[in-house]
Parts: sequence; structure tokens; C-alpha cells
Amino acid sequence: MKLYHGTDTIIDKPEILKSGFTKDFGYGFYCTSIERQAQRWALTKRNPHIVCVYEYEPIENLKIKSFEKMTEEWLDFIAACRNGVCHANDIVEGPMADDEVWDYVEDFLSGQISREAFWILVKFKHPTHQMLFATEKALQTLTFITSYEL
Repeated sequence: MKLYHGTDTIIDKPEILKSGFTKDFGYGFYCTSIERQAQRWALTKRNPHIVCVYEYEPIENLKIKSFEKMTEEWLDFIAACRNGVCHANDIVEGPMADDEVWDYVEDFLSGQISREAFWILVKFKHPTHQMLFATEKALQTLTFITSYEL
């Protein structure tokens, strides 16, 4: 499977990053199977805007958590990760909570909207995808193929 990463530099050897803001699935290296989404990520960075392309080849004995779509379990998992709770997965895959969806998550967590209202608001969001590589062993599944500048 081809995966993409939007950035401002060529990353031929991905690393686990454990700093900055907490992300949907916690700290690590994020990719997507949706090339256009990676291009959008790259455009949020300073120049140059680069998309790195990787080949993903699963290996045995990895703990993989996968969410096919936004579910109650996905919402609770993202809320925990965004609040700094760690998990024991090597790879986590599923939809992403972009800025607008994250605003709804925060409204839900603060009690401003109900769980039901959250699901109504996110119902019409465009499909997204992300894969978090959270361990060094998980990074062994990625092979850098190429990169290009937007």
C-alpha cells in the first residue's frame, strides 16, 4: 500500500516524534493513504511544500488498532489521546479529526454538545484517513519511495 506524508522537508527515514501538540492517535509518525490529504498537510507547512511517498508492508507481531469509520470507540480513543493518555499500539489507523471535527470533540468533552449532537455535526464531513506509526518496530513497515514538491 502506498502512503503519503505532507511536510516541508524530505523525510527518507521517518522518526517517532514525541513532542509538540498531542495528536488524534498520540505521538509518532503520521501518514495517509489519501494523496490529496497529504498535499493539504504539506500546504500548511512553510515552504517548500513536500509530499513524501512510502510503501507500507505489514509485518507480523505488531499491535494494530484500526477504525474503519468514526465510531463511539474512535471518539473515546481520540479524546483520550488528545488529552495525553498513552496507548500500547504500534500502529493506529482510521479517520482523522481535522480542526473542525476536533472543535466538535472539544465541545463534546466540555459538555457543550451531547454525543448525539456530535454525530449529527460530523455526519457530512469528507472522508479522511491517517495511520500513526508509534514505535520503531512499526516504522520498519515503511520504505521511502520518493518525494515531490508542490
